[in-house]
Amino acid sequence: MATSHLPATIPRLSSTTSNPNPFFLSPPNYIIKTKNNLIKTSSCQKSSRWVVRLRSIAHEESPPKPTAQKLVDFLYDDLPHLFDDQGIDRTAYDERVKFRDPITKHDSISGYLFNIAMLRKLFGPQFQLHWVKQTGPYEITTRWTMVMTFVLLPWKPELVFTGTSVMGINPETNKFCSHADYWDSIENNQYFSVEGLLDVVKQLRYYKTPDLETPKYQILKRTASYEVRKYEPFIVVETNGEKLSGSGGFNSVAGYIFGKNSAAEKIPMTTPVFTQAFDPEISKVSIQIVLPSGKDMSRFTLISLPAPNEEEIRLRKVEGGIAAVSKFSGKPIEDIVREKEKALRSTLIKDGLRPQAGCLLARYNDPGRTWSFTMRNEVLIWLEEYSLD
Repeated sequence: MATSHLPATIPRLSSTTSNPNPFFLSPPNYIIKTKNNLIKTSSCQKSSRWVVRLRSIAHEESPPKPTAQKLVDFLYDDLPHLFDDQGIDRTAYDERVKFRDPITKHDSISGYLFNIAMLRKLFGPQFQLHWVKQTGPYEITTRWTMVMTFVLLPWKPELVFTGTSVMGINPETNKFCSHADYWDSIENNQYFSVEGLLDVVKQLRYYKTPDLETPKYQILKRTASYEVRKYEPFIVVETNGEKLSGSGGFNSVAGYIFGKNSAAEKIPMTTPVFTQAFDPEISKVSIQIVLPSGKDMSRFTLISLPAPNEEEIRLRKVEGGIAAVSKFSGKPIEDIVREKEKALRSTLIKDGLRPQAGCLLARYNDPGRTWSFTMRNEVLIWLEEYSLD
């Protein structure tokens, strides 16, 4: 895809087998240091020649820190424009730069820019840069999220890619000479990756998502089996439920937004409907509807919202945070939901993450009006802490 490329090896000077120290240009017994820290040889050769060569090697062994930091700062400013009208600055790249990702390759800046233009037209990508770091003498690594919508298909599927880009620096030009993308969702990131192609095809499947407001979140990472999302705070109206896949209590919370409140005010419907289990045994459950928070709904806060008419109905602010999310289709019956929760929790622990007790089931569709194979369901588990390395 557009932002991925395979790393090229940056040539570096190294010592020969007979001279393991790259800073010794002749055997050590021929070199001495003076009080002024100048290097001379005990032979009749001119010292100036050795000093120049020594400095040259030292320079090529590791680029000046200001140059690397300048490129890091440049990428922070430049990469957010990858898919907008401004675009990236092509002068920062060698003309014969090598770009690679699991299913795309280009060997020139012109080819790469053409690919970006094509993706922009077909997918309208949204690109988010998380961080930029120097990871080697001639190497800078970035982490990013890219969300795309395939506009040519009638159902306009959303494709999500997260990963890192490793960018090589040409020591002669101080420009980027290679750029390789590595996706978090696959193991084989070498071009051409059949696994990468299948990962794209898998995301083209049809999920029916109503055109309603949802809680706002940012996708930090997408693996083969789950997403890591950062949720903004949101408000729910809730009551006690019977089980994760149950609908008990839904009419009561729906009645609140349909006008059964102290102000007899109707509040727009949102999606999904949550059922949340608060304990490991999934014995204590609530059913929730998220209240809207768009610009025209900014008046809805815990203080300004009308009070529920029924005692068992509660308003609560969810502080947001980091959640791992597993998506699936079909009817979310209890056994399937618990199996999905167990599998997700096991994978998170295997990946070194710390899942909290309990979980949420998110149901996006009206079960009476939606074919089961098009339903969008999600199991969410809040994480104790998360670092996007």
